Amino acid sequence: MAISYTWDVKTVDTYPTKDSKSDVVYNVHWRLTATDDTNTVSDGLGGTVNAAATVYGTQSLDTSDLSSFTAFADLTASDVQGWVETAMTADKVTEMKAGLDATIAELITPTSETKTIGE
Repeated sequence: MAISYTWDVKTVDTYPTKDSKSDVVYNVHWRLTATDDTNTVSDGLGGTVNAAATVYGTQSLDTSDLSSFTAFADLTASDVQGWVETAMTADKVTEMKAGLDATIAELITPTSETKTIGE
């Protein structure tokens, strides 16, 4: 199972002005998607798609020191992803990825099923 991870960190909350800086990012709305490029699952419409799982949330950022401030117009997704991962800590990111991996494994090889009696 080869799993790749993709961050979406495009949506942010900003302070219009803080410490003479404009559009200071203080909160990031993030989504982390894991996709298995080897295994497929039913798409519910008669076809198949790569097995995937997503987790999402928000991460507040420390804005107490703006000495290395990057202007909003110059921000990249890579910059913001780095801030999010740093704020979360490597252990939390690893934990989330392990949870996504487990969800994908369950999609591929379910360990339980939900059934309806009488149908």
